[in-house]
Amino acid sequence: MSSEELIKKADDLKGELFNLRFRLATGQLDNPQSIKMVKKDIARIKTIIRERQLQEGKEII
Repeated sequence: MSSEELIKKADDLKGELFNLRFRLATGQLDNPQSIKMVKKDIARIKTIIRERQLQEGKEII
């Protein structure tokens, strides 16, 4: 994936995390572990983006 695609994916996951937290607060979330998984996915993507920034020697975000 390109850096732009990774940034887009991270934004999508942040929106999904918001929805999961909202559903948790309203008692509609069946699997609370899904919040943990989405947070880890976001962290993985941010790590990849940062590694690429350091390799290129510039800031993307």
